[in-house]
Amino acid sequence: MHPSDHDRVRALRWTGAGLEILDQRRLPDRTEYRLCTTAAEVADAIATMQVRGAPAIGIAAAYGVALAVRRYHREDPGRWREAVEADIDRLSRSRPTAVNLFWALDRMRRVVRSAPSDPVTAALAEARAIHAEDVAANRRMGELGADRIGTVTGVLTHCNTGSLATGGFGTALGVIRTLWRRHPGFAVHATETRPWNQGARLTLWELEQDAIPATLIADHAAAFLMQRGKVQWVVVGADRIAANGDTANKIGTYALAVAARRHGVGFMVVAPTSTVDWHTPDGSRIPIEERGAEELLPPYYRHRDGRVNAWNPVFDVTPAALIDVIVTEKGTVHLERETLDKLRP
Repeated sequence: MHPSDHDRVRALRWTGAGLEILDQRRLPDRTEYRLCTTAAEVADAIATMQVRGAPAIGIAAAYGVALAVRRYHREDPGRWREAVEADIDRLSRSRPTAVNLFWALDRMRRVVRSAPSDPVTAALAEARAIHAEDVAANRRMGELGADRIGTVTGVLTHCNTGSLATGGFGTALGVIRTLWRRHPGFAVHATETRPWNQGARLTLWELEQDAIPATLIADHAAAFLMQRGKVQWVVVGADRIAANGDTANKIGTYALAVAARRHGVGFMVVAPTSTVDWHTPDGSRIPIEERGAEELLPPYYRHRDGRVNAWNPVFDVTPAALIDVIVTEKGTVHLERETLDKLRP
């Protein structure tokens, strides 16, 4: 069975008119692509969670810069760079935690500043390269992660880390896809991932599209699932990995790592090297996005006297000591005996 047999979903599609973004807020009920023709529209799509997942955010931002170059170079071939730089700054403010966003914008900024003879073509080519490289990296990580796991009767994943969160195929879900191609029939468990329910709405939908059976569990059923011996590995993605291996990922990941260590379950983080932030020494320095209380509070409390509030961090940090292995496209790191230094560029 070819890997594409379990890889039918794409969150981002470049067309001649612009960037089509699958609005993930509408899934699973509706499959709607929104056409973005400006960098401002891409930034809004990122900030409002129409597109999410660290690699996908970076790719979308890269296309956003390409759109800015196309627009401003046509409007003013002599002074287009200043306007593009302003749009790059706007894109950089769309989400604070996913380091892939800043990595992709840095790549696009280098193209803009290199004074190519045809900046429109050069910018689009770089954005497309970032997109293609991500898909290739995901397929490589899928093979490496599956090699490390071998055969299982059950795995657990958190949030959405598949084609919807990347350029295609996925990080953690790419490992699961590869495992399924090699040894179909094991149980795939997915957490609901409150408050956006990305596991319930996105991961289950994506696996359904690819004909991979999956079982949804409430977030707080995960430890009980492990206690009953139903999973051998927890496989998750990452939005930023500090230089020491501490990892920021969707809120609830830290609790899963604690439970996995207690029950002897392997814990695997799967992310491209663009997710490693070599300038951040440890997890305490990773900025953690906090979103509005209205995403958590039932409507009843939103217009009361303010005595009821909500704390809504989007991510948490899992210490490296609780992670068994980090899988990247450049190889795997077993944190008990290796450091991330082997992956340094």
